[in-house]
Amino acid sequence: MDYQKINFKCGIEIHQQIEGKKLFCDCPTTIKDDKPDFEFKRRLRVSAGESGNTDIAALAEQAKGKEFVYQGFNDANCLVELDEEPPHEVNKDALETAMKVALLLKCKPVDEIQFMRKIVVDGSNVSGFQRTALIATNGFVETSLGKVNIPTICLEEEAAKVVKRTEKQDIYNISRLGIPLIEIATDASIKSPEHAKETASKIGMILRSVKGIKRGIGTIRQDVNLSVKNTPRVEIKGFQEIDTIADVIKKETERRLKLIEDGKMPEHEVRKAEKDGTTTFLRPMPGSDRMYPETDVPTIRFDASKLELPELISDKAEKIEDLGLGKDLAEALAKSGKADLLQEFVQRFKNVKPAFIAETMLSTPKIMRRKYNIEINPTEQDFKVLFEALNEGKISKDNIEDIFKEQMPVKDIIVKYHAMSDKDLESQIKKIVSENKDLQFNALIGKVMSVLRGKADPKKIVEMLNRLK
Repeated sequence: MDYQKINFKCGIEIHQQIEGKKLFCDCPTTIKDDKPDFEFKRRLRVSAGESGNTDIAALAEQAKGKEFVYQGFNDANCLVELDEEPPHEVNKDALETAMKVALLLKCKPVDEIQFMRKIVVDGSNVSGFQRTALIATNGFVETSLGKVNIPTICLEEEAAKVVKRTEKQDIYNISRLGIPLIEIATDASIKSPEHAKETASKIGMILRSVKGIKRGIGTIRQDVNLSVKNTPRVEIKGFQEIDTIADVIKKETERRLKLIEDGKMPEHEVRKAEKDGTTTFLRPMPGSDRMYPETDVPTIRFDASKLELPELISDKAEKIEDLGLGKDLAEALAKSGKADLLQEFVQRFKNVKPAFIAETMLSTPKIMRRKYNIEINPTEQDFKVLFEALNEGKISKDNIEDIFKEQMPVKDIIVKYHAMSDKDLESQIKKIVSENKDLQFNALIGKVMSVLRGKADPKKIVEMLNRLK
């Protein structure tokens, strides 16, 4: 499809959770899925925005007349989330993390940060509004098709998590409510569905480069805004996997073109991305009428000039690729957050190949899960002790899986796997040879290896066997 010919306009919004504490209280950012400690109910009503008008999307939600049930947790919620206490001072760590992201995206911090109330009456916010603040403007991200501009970056509160929806009632888990959320919005300079995917990937890489960003499923979401042939814009929500973006955009573009072909005008609306790549109607498109100042939070002047920016994952990948790693392995290690650890280990353990160190750190948990159905999470100390023993020839590579099968700190069990001394190894090989005099040499190698696997370097065993046979 010629996207330029149909006047394709597309922009994306990325919402990324921040680790640590919530935005306006000291509750943790842990999302709970166990039995709630308490429940309460609310009904929400629309209020006018700063303009004095009432938002059309908020009115549509209120018209449903739903009751909202909120499930809370004693170790994840306080009176702030229950809207029974004013917000505390803004989380400075979260603000700093968000500002680092903004600077890496070449944005200019605003002179003064003013939190606003965004009216939301779908039940996802107990108070009926979401606190949000513009923190930086006028940035960009480089792509293969040129710069994609980033007009705004905001810091806001995450919404509550949907547990169940019925015709008359929605149930929410409020352990997620109030988690700091970065909102990154591009302009409409994205040129195609694949370009949207590339842009989201580049922004995602920059986000993962910053310490304090939450990782894992559900911690990042993408929304897509698009229009074709100068018709009203649609906002598509519900993306969690970047790989689905291009497919959904293609199908929504085709759907809107078909409407135009049939003589119908596409609606100015919000739609949900479904698993099959189609979209379904959610609500009318909200407007600016749902915003008004948050009077409980003072304005903030934040000096971003002293922030130390982290090295980008893409730059780290290039550096460690120079150590002899393949491109895919270097990128995977950089994304995992272990690039600095690899460089430290390469400097310390000269007798272990960098690619082997990288592969071991990345693949060992997967191997243990696949082969032995064991879940492990090796620490930096575990890998340090392991590679130190390998570097000094005290253990063999064959020992690694057996060591992790023990599911204990490596330092506590490493001695058990120390290699034999040359004297003991020679004695063992002589014994095996004398007991198997009729075996051909290759068969003898197999016999010796089966007995001494993990007790010595295989290369050393073969050399010694050649000398003794």
